[in-house]
Amino acid sequence: MRFRSSALYFAVAVAASAAALTLTFAAPSPFGGDIPASEAVAAPEFQNIDTWLNSQPLKLSELRGKVVLVDFWTYTCINCLNHLPYVKDWNQKYKDKGLVVVGVHTPEFAYEKSTKNVKDAIERLQIRHAVAQDNSYGTWKAFRNQYWPAVYLIDKQGKIVYSHFGEGSYGTTEKKIQALLAEPAPAGI
Repeated sequence: MRFRSSALYFAVAVAASAAALTLTFAAPSPFGGDIPASEAVAAPEFQNIDTWLNSQPLKLSELRGKVVLVDFWTYTCINCLNHLPYVKDWNQKYKDKGLVVVGVHTPEFAYEKSTKNVKDAIERLQIRHAVAQDNSYGTWKAFRNQYWPAVYLIDKQGKIVYSHFGEGSYGTTEKKIQALLAEPAPAGI
């Protein structure tokens, strides 16, 4: 009798696990893609940035009226390196139309914390947009980010309205950038 109850418990556990996996993977990411206006939240400020490269220190509160693309990356992540040409292209195409690109370099490994290594990577990769060195993960945590690369689009009112994690969806992301740039700036800005 004991074997039968163990087998029954095992079968129930397997079924419950399968149901949980189905729910976990079938449900859309709660913070990927377009974010409905009712769920859009104010973007947090850049937190505990060690060094700003290619730019003076930036504050999101001072960028109201602009569209901001925040790109979490690190220079040894192959997915980040595959994704980077698109980020650089968007910066080049739209910087004069109101887009501000900020690469938030958040290290995965200890040697990636070296400012010299980050500067060398910026030069080698020909990055022209602002880069914030986030060694303490302050901005990473403020955005509740979990991925490299991760893109967050912030509208002219300062709200996060779109995100994408990992490679891909470049056409969708660019269309969202274009749509956000076409929106009117908030009154008083």
